[in-house]
Amino acid sequence: MKNDLMANDVFKMASTQFDRAADYLDLDESVRERCKWPKRLITVTVPIQRDSGETEVFFGYRVQHHLSRGPVKGGLRFHPNVTLGEVAALAMWMNWKCALMGLPYGGGKGGITCDPRTMSLKETENLTRRFTTEMLPFIGPETDVMAPDMGTNAQTMAWITDVYSTHAGHLVPSIVTGKPVELLGSEGRNQATGHGVAFTITRAFNKLGIDDTKATAIIQGFGNVGSHAAFTLSRYGVKITGISDVTGAIWNPKGIDVEELVKHVAETKGVKGFSGAEEIDPEEMLIQPCDALVPAALERVINKGNAAKLQCRVLAEGANGPTTPGADAIIEERGDIFLIPDVLCNAGGVTVSYFEWVQNLQHYQWTEQEVLTKLETMLEKAFENVYHFAQTNNMSQRVAALALGIHEVAKVKATRGLFP
Repeated sequence: MKNDLMANDVFKMASTQFDRAADYLDLDESVRERCKWPKRLITVTVPIQRDSGETEVFFGYRVQHHLSRGPVKGGLRFHPNVTLGEVAALAMWMNWKCALMGLPYGGGKGGITCDPRTMSLKETENLTRRFTTEMLPFIGPETDVMAPDMGTNAQTMAWITDVYSTHAGHLVPSIVTGKPVELLGSEGRNQATGHGVAFTITRAFNKLGIDDTKATAIIQGFGNVGSHAAFTLSRYGVKITGISDVTGAIWNPKGIDVEELVKHVAETKGVKGFSGAEEIDPEEMLIQPCDALVPAALERVINKGNAAKLQCRVLAEGANGPTTPGADAIIEERGDIFLIPDVLCNAGGVTVSYFEWVQNLQHYQWTEQEVLTKLETMLEKAFENVYHFAQTNNMSQRVAALALGIHEVAKVKATRGLFP
């Protein structure tokens, strides 16, 4: 199984990052091995009846990286390219992210290899309910708490809640986060990840002496994370000059009206054709001059081929794993880009998921203002911890963030000991 995981480029990348931080920490080999490899790798078949009457079998995955610090936490994605290796890498990153933020969770991730864009609402519901049924022995509020990710949303979480609660015989809202508010979801959860990305960018601007109202940003990806990051940055006064998604990329050096673009995307399902900007090659957009570049889509988009050409002051990783180790080496050698690593930059989502889980356990609801204020307080603390650790130890922000997270997990592993 180790060899199978290491054959996946995304897992290999996560492992390379782990090894670098573990080397710095000089982890004892026994603890190091236990921290690196996931506790559970679950693969299930998910058969459903399509609207045509035909039966189709999909493959679903759930990886629980560690439960040493609490239940695992992580998203569920529906995407054609989902693999077990990718899910395992995302679960590993989530583990360090939760530890860095001081959340009582381990890392988890799940996915189904499918294309939700080609499925009807009923087919998607059937897929979700069948997957949840297969996962029942492995999930629970104190074991594994899912959340939305690529290709899933609040409705998906509502279906999971219904399946689990039906089997439990009573409503169990704490089984997932990212639910609709009327089903005891949390105010502020929908915009949490993007809001956090924008907030950490302003912290980086502050360190660099950049005025928010005179800054520019380019955002790759206009899904939940990218759109809310764009909206919040615009509210801070930052001018958004470039935005892309799966349909193409648009560019306007005078600034893109984010609210109008949201309306356009709602009508056309993509940024392409937006009248308030010109088309630009998506790859060329990434290397245009800007104060903040926000990769907020898939993994490995910043690589050896474009890292030397970047013209941003801040690289804010809204997505998980958008920068390859090869690109990291180039960026570190350049020394002119302030990196906000993914385990810090996009931690707003899991942090507010934690808030939602706590509210469900307490049977008490917080206001949106309470949620976002608490989020910013926790992000500020983590940002300063990473920044000062990196400065004190003369290391990159990524190694600093990973080292802090891995150290917390390793301490718990060592303290609990190894069950004979």
